[in-house]
Amino acid sequence: MLALLVFLPILAFLAILCGAPARLTAIAASVVNLALGIAAALTPKAACWALSLPVLATPKLNLAFGLIDGMSVILILLSVIVTLAAVLSGKAPEGREKLWYGSCLLISAGAIGAFAATDLFFFYAFHELALIPTFLMIGILGRGDRRDAAWKITIYLGFGSIVLLAGLVWLASVTGTFDLVQMLANKAAIAPAAQKGIAGLLLVGFGTLVSLFPLHSWAAPAYASAPAPVAMLHSGVLKKFGLYGLLRLAIPLLPEGMHAWLTPLLVLLLGNILWVGLVTVNQKRLDTLLGNSSVMHMGYIFLAIAALAAVPGGNTIALPAAVILMFAHGISIALQFSLADRIEKTTGSLDFADLGGLAKAAPALAFLFGIGGMASIGLPGLANFSGEVLVFLSAFRNYDPAAGLGPVQIACVFAVWGVVISAVYMLRAYRNIFQGPAVPATESAADLTFKDRLPALLLVVALFAVGLYPNLLLSLLK
Repeated sequence: MLALLVFLPILAFLAILCGAPARLTAIAASVVNLALGIAAALTPKAACWALSLPVLATPKLNLAFGLIDGMSVILILLSVIVTLAAVLSGKAPEGREKLWYGSCLLISAGAIGAFAATDLFFFYAFHELALIPTFLMIGILGRGDRRDAAWKITIYLGFGSIVLLAGLVWLASVTGTFDLVQMLANKAAIAPAAQKGIAGLLLVGFGTLVSLFPLHSWAAPAYASAPAPVAMLHSGVLKKFGLYGLLRLAIPLLPEGMHAWLTPLLVLLLGNILWVGLVTVNQKRLDTLLGNSSVMHMGYIFLAIAALAAVPGGNTIALPAAVILMFAHGISIALQFSLADRIEKTTGSLDFADLGGLAKAAPALAFLFGIGGMASIGLPGLANFSGEVLVFLSAFRNYDPAAGLGPVQIACVFAVWGVVISAVYMLRAYRNIFQGPAVPATESAADLTFKDRLPALLLVVALFAVGLYPNLLLSLLK
């Protein structure tokens, strides 16, 4: 069953290449995968959610997949939800349907394969598979300075992937295996010096893929130039690969190494939250605002990772906090990019100066975008609030009043101001687009049709379900 979950998007892609209806095939595969993802979440320990086929004897490599724990399940669930929403969102340019929907399926397959892989080689390889259609879609079907954005993301993520590969090979050599399950079970003693070196490479490699400050400048231009489904899938799903890698590998296997890099990590994550947050306030277009907002919110998840690194094995809140916020951010940013595309299609612009009063002509669009905006701010009742509260609690999990504030607590005090910054830029954007008098671009704008509302409603339901009852996901992490 897990093999079907991973390879169904690839099979659907091949079917499209052979002449199958592109949109219908992509939707059908995405619906089946959503059903499989829900089934995996309901029965994560069933034997059908594992596969291992020998590929190479020396070094021993297996095409192996499995649900290692609840974190894998939740991120696969995120992947299948956003994939269906992405396939339903937007419209492929005439004559480009194969590239459009095929790329969505390959990005999805790469993300699901990476989150399900239990062999280090295929963990890395599936992520790289997803990057190829991302580059092509931005460079060929993107908008604005799409070629510059495509080259920039290629260079940055290529650099990050090379550094990451060096760290993964080093880790495999010192543990003597590519098997993730065996690595985590044995937890072979790694010398502190080697731990620090490997952790440093993983932080730079994974950090570049996640847009950790200051290696973040590729993200906003890439998302602004990307077609809506690619922006949804990359910012909502694929970018979580780097965070997943740190939580899966660096935290349990390199505790001393991660602790050695704690102070630099705290400084850099504050760069994400405060510096990039202030840059986001200054944006004049919705697409670049959302791109920078996505970068900013990665800082909160890195704060949970820092809380784990500060007290190895002694923080029971930080991992659930990081995973819940990864899921919540993935859903909310996908919703916002999907609706931003509809705004551009109906008004012809995403410049705040060209917009205003859109809520009068398109109340459903205004309502749904408002939910996405409130989720980004961290409004109670929505999934992001649950994640952010847990992140802040995790920072103070081991706080000792007698010893005073430690580095993680001090970073958390500064990070809380990011909530205020988020409210400033998101409420300002909502006011500029939807409130005030209508302008020529918005006077006759069309509201969302029923077909347009389907992907947004799918994402909104997920935001409310986890926001109102976080234990839906937290129970998977026990």
